[in-house]
Amino acid sequence: MTEILLIILLAPLLGALIAGILGKKIGCAGSHWVTIVLVALSFFLSCYVFWKIVFQGQPVLNFDLYHWALLDKVDFSFGFLIDRLTVFMMIIVTFVSLMVHIYSIGYMTEDPGYQRFFSYISGFTFAMLSLVMANNFLILFFGWEGVGLVSYLLIGFWFSKETANYAALKAFIANRVGDLGFLLGIAGVLLYFGSLDYAHVFNQMPQFAGTNTQVHIFGHIYWNAISLICLLLFAGAAGKSAQIPLHIWLEGSMEGPTPISALIHAATMVTAGVFMMARLSPMFEYSSAALSTVLVLGAATAFFMGVLGIVQNDIKRVIAYSTLSQLGYMMAATGVSAYSLGMFHLMTHAAFKALLFLAAGSVIVAMHHEQDIRKMGRLGRRMPLTYICMLIGALALSAIPPFSGFYSKDLIIEAIGLSSLPGAGFAYWMVVGGAFVTAVYTFRMFFLVFHGQNNVPSDIDHPVKESPFSILLPLVLLAIPAVLMGFVFFEPALNHFFQNAIFVLPQHDLVTQLSQKYASPWDFMIHSFHTVPFYLAVSGIVITWFCYVICPKIPAWISGKLNWLHQCLIKKYWIDDAYDLVLGGGVRLLASFSWKIGDLLILDQGLVHGSAKLVRWTGGVLRRMQTGFLFHYALIMIVGVFLLLGWFFIKI
Repeated sequence: MTEILLIILLAPLLGALIAGILGKKIGCAGSHWVTIVLVALSFFLSCYVFWKIVFQGQPVLNFDLYHWALLDKVDFSFGFLIDRLTVFMMIIVTFVSLMVHIYSIGYMTEDPGYQRFFSYISGFTFAMLSLVMANNFLILFFGWEGVGLVSYLLIGFWFSKETANYAALKAFIANRVGDLGFLLGIAGVLLYFGSLDYAHVFNQMPQFAGTNTQVHIFGHIYWNAISLICLLLFAGAAGKSAQIPLHIWLEGSMEGPTPISALIHAATMVTAGVFMMARLSPMFEYSSAALSTVLVLGAATAFFMGVLGIVQNDIKRVIAYSTLSQLGYMMAATGVSAYSLGMFHLMTHAAFKALLFLAAGSVIVAMHHEQDIRKMGRLGRRMPLTYICMLIGALALSAIPPFSGFYSKDLIIEAIGLSSLPGAGFAYWMVVGGAFVTAVYTFRMFFLVFHGQNNVPSDIDHPVKESPFSILLPLVLLAIPAVLMGFVFFEPALNHFFQNAIFVLPQHDLVTQLSQKYASPWDFMIHSFHTVPFYLAVSGIVITWFCYVICPKIPAWISGKLNWLHQCLIKKYWIDDAYDLVLGGGVRLLASFSWKIGDLLILDQGLVHGSAKLVRWTGGVLRRMQTGFLFHYALIMIVGVFLLLGWFFIKI
């Protein structure tokens, strides 16, 4: 099994190195075939390991492969932890990555950076697999930083575009802020537990929680050590999974090619934070403060970021804001200790979000890289298969039964409704309101692209037509789980599928309450017809259809009447402007102060030019003292003698 796990991990890395180093020699076809074959190998072997762990009951594998360093009795090792949570993520990462690799053949065919692109996305897969397969915080951090690095390279893939470079730097800096907290949290783990190994830390948690260890912050302020460590670790998750207030980078990631948008948003970088929350559940369960923080911020992200999607006109940015919103649902689920439901939504979201992004890419290719949905319309007849796949993804995202997003998303809403954590009431109404908002922005995009008025520019060189087979095949393969996955995984998600990989205290076990309430997916679907979220979602679709298909003048009239609100949404609540003014302006002001005072005044004028002036002045004084007259020298000697005598008598 060790050899198989190494092949799963290293196959994408090998593909990345071959495509990156030998890309010019093996050509475009060689680059995509070698990376696709190796990622496919990783996927099929992941399926084999999944079968062994889940269906044949093979025990959990937790072992070290390589000891990197031993410092003060702390062992820094490279090793694997293969349990149900791990294999669950391995299947998602490798499957979506494989679909993106195949799709990229058609999408990137004319791009001069073709080989480089395949090298990057294969390396991205390796970094994410490192993160999910790790058995300690050290390798978790290695994979964590790996996906951050490759995301920077992919978002700025078209580096000749200034906007792409800006978006890449924005993503990199925002994640560095979160990762600073993450690194401090890992340092706290090492300080209090003396190890970075998951098993060692988790085994000590109950006893450590009983000691109620406090950390002195400053003055008379003390924080619970577990809460502080968990909040610092969550800062890293908030950065990677784009939660308020570190959400600002995700929308800009659309500057990269569409296939990488699907990979980042569906299966790799942004899901890392949700996975980390589930993996570290034995720690977060002992901090109600951390859980409440995750719940409130996740729910707020779900609603407020979804609202921003309503006013976006770039097809990829609409889907990007839906990712922000859905990540909020996942985080809110982990905040009420419904980790399995958060992972359930992560899985269904990976399928329908990759489907939506790749369908959007199909539209963009057909429109000759036009992304403004206001310049589309009535594309359904010209692109029937893309139309059907986009509709499936839209229905799944809007949580319409029986599509996959319905089961995972509505279970999260139900779990939050059962929670008694501080902030649960606020969070519940945020996620309920998000059901309406999701339907509105999703079907606004869908109706403007495939229905409504025909706004396709007349100056397009070639007629709009369906995309090639290499683009359509991944759409069909992703549409199947987008329809069926929720129904299939409903009962396992409610019945401890992850077993001991996820830890929940008895007083937090809301998932068991839901499993007793809903025996089957049919029961849950029938129940949904009596719930508020279902009718909010349906009403959102109907209202959007009326406003954008039947009477398209209504949206312009509403935005005119509520111009202040429209401007607030266009400006993204002015959060980016505030960051630029306060943080960006503050950094620029500090840099200017440091340059003028530290560099010019102290270093240049003080040390460099000042030392030269001091030497020149001293030399001038000494030169005047060298007169050549004997009585001048005698006078100086007498004065010196009197000064020494005076000092001697004063000391006595």
